[in-house]
Amino acid sequence: MAEAIRYATTRWDGLVRFIDDGRIELDTNTVERSIRSLALNRKNALFAGSDEGGDSWAVIATLIENCKLAGINPHDWLNQTLTALANGHPANRVQELMPWIHVA
Repeated sequence: MAEAIRYATTRWDGLVRFIDDGRIELDTNTVERSIRSLALNRKNALFAGSDEGGDSWAVIATLIENCKLAGINPHDWLNQTLTALANGHPANRVQELMPWIHVA
């Protein structure tokens, strides 16, 4: 019993925050579910073939996950971005095409 009380007191701030704010969940399942695809991508990137391939994979996976977090269809965003670049959008202004720029 003393061990359980010590455990709770060392995490008191989080416990009080959980009790005071009904939006906070007791466990981390929601967060773990939301980052599962990132963890799988990281594991899959080990098989990218080279360091450069792994770097490219990481960049693309990050952009796709940013689209998802912003509620943007990754396929549509990628299609529009590549089309804009192919149609002459300046490469030195590629930051204008990033998914977080298009969030309403």
